[in-house]
Amino acid sequence: MNQDKSAAQPGAEHREKRHIGGDLIIPIAGLLFTLYYFSTIWNSVWTAQVSAFFVGAILTLLNLIFLIKTGVELRRDDVDLKVGAIAEPARLIPTRFILLALTVGYIFTIQFAGFTLTTFLFMAAAMSLLTRGRRTVFIIALSAIVSLAGWALFIYAFKTRFPLGPFEHLMEYLI
Repeated sequence: MNQDKSAAQPGAEHREKRHIGGDLIIPIAGLLFTLYYFSTIWNSVWTAQVSAFFVGAILTLLNLIFLIKTGVELRRDDVDLKVGAIAEPARLIPTRFILLALTVGYIFTIQFAGFTLTTFLFMAAAMSLLTRGRRTVFIIALSAIVSLAGWALFIYAFKTRFPLGPFEHLMEYLI
């Protein structure tokens, strides 16, 4: 009469849990970056503080939603915190390294090319890489809209000290 519970319950067959430890790297890094970001704006002008808080609050909210969802999955015992195979599938490793190189390139290039142009080029290149070159017109349009909106909000409206490049200097001359 002492039966195993899983044998008595239909549908309770053994299933392997998803390993989500690797999925937590970016959200946790994002939260740490946001804390650092907030710490750098205390002595800035109020407009920079507002924009930093706006961006940081959105990032924090999205990360908290993800972490709550993860907590629910852990509680239901659907997942575990093992890192698993971060390098899987192996066919994506070159794409990941190229994306990393684009990110490092963005960090170094923004100082010379400015925020708007560098953001446009980075977004267009990264999205093209991730979509394997499909929907090029959409990617270019979206990259242009986002980078121009970033320029309009952060540089033109809030006068933040983002790196200025040829585009920003041209707009300063024209406006």
